[in-house]
Amino acid sequence: MAAPETKDPYAILGVARDASEETIRKAYRKLARELHPDVNPDNPAAEERFKAVSEAYSVLSDSEKRKAYDEFGEVSFQPGFDVAEARRARDAFRGGFGGQGGFGGAGPGGMDFEDLLSNIFGRSGPGPSRGPRQRRGADLEARVDLDFLDAARGCEQRFQVSRPTRDGGKRSDSVTVRIPPGVADGGQIRLRGKGGEGLGGGPPGDLIATIRVRPHPLFRREDRDILLEVPLTISEATSGTKIEVPSLDGRVTVTVPPGTDSGAKLRLRGKGVPHPSGGPAGDFFVVIKICVPKHLDQATRTQLEDIAASNPPNLRASLKSGA
Repeated sequence: MAAPETKDPYAILGVARDASEETIRKAYRKLARELHPDVNPDNPAAEERFKAVSEAYSVLSDSEKRKAYDEFGEVSFQPGFDVAEARRARDAFRGGFGGQGGFGGAGPGGMDFEDLLSNIFGRSGPGPSRGPRQRRGADLEARVDLDFLDAARGCEQRFQVSRPTRDGGKRSDSVTVRIPPGVADGGQIRLRGKGGEGLGGGPPGDLIATIRVRPHPLFRREDRDILLEVPLTISEATSGTKIEVPSLDGRVTVTVPPGTDSGAKLRLRGKGVPHPSGGPAGDFFVVIKICVPKHLDQATRTQLEDIAASNPPNLRASLKSGA
C-alpha cells in the first residue's frame, strides 16, 4: 500500500475534477475510514496514504484553494501563493513571451510558465536582488487526539506547536483550539494566523488541526447517531422491562416493550451527536442483545420446550423460497 506519488488531490481521492462537494466529502470519509491508523496499526504506508488523503481533502474542501489548484496546478501549494499575482504574471507571460500558447509557451532561456510561477512563489528568480518579497507564512499541520465524549460534547484543547520564524528559526507556541460539539474523526479545524511567520511583512500562515477520536468502550458512532448495545435476559425481552443506560447527557431510562427481539433498536430522538454547525442532533439507539442462558437444568429445559410449542410451528419457513 504505497503512498501515492501524485500530488493531484482529485486523483488521490479518486474523484472527477467536476465532482460536487458531497461527492468529495463521501470519498474522503470512505478513504479516511479505510486508512485510519487505528484500523491499520504499525502500517507506515497506510499512515502516509491517510496523510495524503487528508491533505487532498484540505485542498478540495476549501473553495479558494480548489479554485487556485484548478487554475494553476501544484504551484498553488507553494507557501505565499497569491492568485492575483499569479494571474498578472500569466497575462504578462502570454502577452510578452507565450502568445496564445499560455502555459505551453516558452519564455526567455526556455523558461515555461510553471517555472516562472515557481520562481515567483518558490525559489528566488535570476537577476539582481530587489529586497525581500512580501510572502505569506507557511501553513502548519497538527494532530489533536480526543476522547470520544470530548469530541461529541465539544471542548477546548491546548497543545504546543513549533512555528517557523521569519529568520529561518523555530518558536514553540502554546495554542488553544475550540473543538465544536460533534466533530468527527478525521475532521479538520483551521486556526487562522497560527502558522509560520510571513516574510517581508507578509501575513502568517494557518494552522490546520486534524482531529483523531479515540474509540469508546460502549458507544459506537454512525454519522451523528450513537449506538449502544444492551444485553437482556429472555424473560426481560419477553415480558418487557425498564432499563437504565448511559448516554451523552447522563443516565436515562428506556422502556423495552414486551416481545422485543434481539437486534431491535430503541430510538431516543435528538440524543445523539450534536451537529457541529448547529443543525439537528443525531439519535441515540439502544440495540437489544438477548443473552441465552448456557447452563439449564432439566426442569427449565422442559418449561422452555412447552413455551416453544405455543409459538409458530416453523419460524424459518420463508427461508426455503430462497434456496
